[in-house]
Amino acid sequence: MSIRDLIVPFEAVLVSIFFVLMGIQVKLEMFFDMHILLMATALLIVAIVGKLASGIGFRTKGNRWIVGVGMVPRGEVGLIFASIGKGFGVINDALFAAIVLMVIVTTLLAPFVLRWMIGRADGAQEKLA
Repeated sequence: MSIRDLIVPFEAVLVSIFFVLMGIQVKLEMFFDMHILLMATALLIVAIVGKLASGIGFRTKGNRWIVGVGMVPRGEVGLIFASIGKGFGVINDALFAAIVLMVIVTTLLAPFVLRWMIGRADGAQEKLA
């Protein structure tokens, strides 16, 4: 039995608890405030552009855009820092709600865009062959 096999049950429980705790900290009525939606939209744009820019460093033969889109849903680290910031009082409820909304949207959006881009890349390669 490997270490991974031993850790998987703990991972399933702890990851679930983490996301439940993040959700509990958000005041849902904040999602209906126009200022928070605008802030979340700005964060969303910056997050997506930043992750797409990470694909520029992809040096081997392949599609840099696919690598960038694959980086988009990496929001759990942002949630950890936002939670710590909220705990220290550096981040207020409005910013925390905007960050959580940005993480939710990028996490849900990325798989669909990635599937579409990979399908396009496969179709382009078939046409070249």
